[in-house]
Amino acid sequence: MNRAGPLAGIRVLEITKVWAGPYAGKLLAFLGAEVIKVESRANLDEMRAYGGVDIDSAPYFRSINQEVLSVQVDMKSAEGMAYLHRMIALSDVLIDNLRPGAMERSGLSYEAVRAIRPDIIQLSIKMYGSDGPLGYQTGYAPCFAALGGLNALVGHEGETPAGMNIRYGDSTVGASAALAIVAALHHRETTGEGQFIDLSAVETLSTMIGDSLFAHGLTGDLPRAQGNAHAEMAPHGCYPCTDGQWISITVADEVEWTALVATLGAPLLGQDARFADHASRLAHRTALDAAIAAISITHDAEILAETLLLAGVPACKSQSSLDLIGSEALWSLGAYRLVTDARGETRPVIGPGWRMSPDEAPIEKGAPLLGEHNIYVYGDLLGLGERELADLMARKIAY
Repeated sequence: MNRAGPLAGIRVLEITKVWAGPYAGKLLAFLGAEVIKVESRANLDEMRAYGGVDIDSAPYFRSINQEVLSVQVDMKSAEGMAYLHRMIALSDVLIDNLRPGAMERSGLSYEAVRAIRPDIIQLSIKMYGSDGPLGYQTGYAPCFAALGGLNALVGHEGETPAGMNIRYGDSTVGASAALAIVAALHHRETTGEGQFIDLSAVETLSTMIGDSLFAHGLTGDLPRAQGNAHAEMAPHGCYPCTDGQWISITVADEVEWTALVATLGAPLLGQDARFADHASRLAHRTALDAAIAAISITHDAEILAETLLLAGVPACKSQSSLDLIGSEALWSLGAYRLVTDARGETRPVIGPGWRMSPDEAPIEKGAPLLGEHNIYVYGDLLGLGERELADLMARKIAY
């Protein structure tokens, strides 16, 4: 299927489930690649079952598979694998995030895949990568964040670590995978060589805490959760407002501090010796946060944020999901795209965070129905006729 965009003409075959692998595929599709998801009714992506009324209506699946095609293949049969091999021969990239050893047991090791297409780029996402003493282990995104060191740093000082949301771990890994694939495509363009990319989810998440590791090495202090605190700025936090709203405020210097005190109409803050200068505010940040919270709780978050910004104080309302979907600014920026699925249903989705000119890839198609593109893959790409495809479906090879 012809698409525009910087990756137009690149075909990606996905043998992926849940979030990290499909997220990588979605980003590549957003760049114009043709991304084909290999699945079957007997071996569904779990995301098709999360929160929906049927396997084609799950909100999780719909949110992460825009512009992706779906083809059904029974990977447990020799005949199904033969067709999959033919699909691999026509693909530039193969992505998997299956359990350790699953691809090898299916006869899809890099050596086997390279024998089908010598210049293919194969990327495999595993918790600890595909080799090493921990390569046999598997887990979900919260495991990545916990083992990568993030969980211990998320939360407020003295409290149980809050941990990371599943989307953060998986989407970070997926974005890293997409970046590695783009780099490998560039390498292939210049050398003609394919590559095997062995992506460790734990190592990817650990790259997010490099400053803490350096700090420990330099100071000997054990990194710990510090909530919204900043090492060099106070106040630096999220403060309650009316109706359950919150506002984020950051003060970097004396000019901003003076403006904050004046805008809040709180001269006592400016007169308190504990907050007299930058060093004092850092030393008494807990008391400072409590004092600001006692004032902010009487204000509307959006109005207060606008007032502070006009006064030169960095501040913003902490937006909820409903705030985001109703944001005129985000709509005007093109952050949301309207996509339509095979049922004719149109809905907004979150698009990529970039704008490209010229040749940006269009984002118009919603997540695929299971097997929606069987005719395209088996017919247009592999050359099968209608009767042959009907026979495959009847015998559950394409099911």
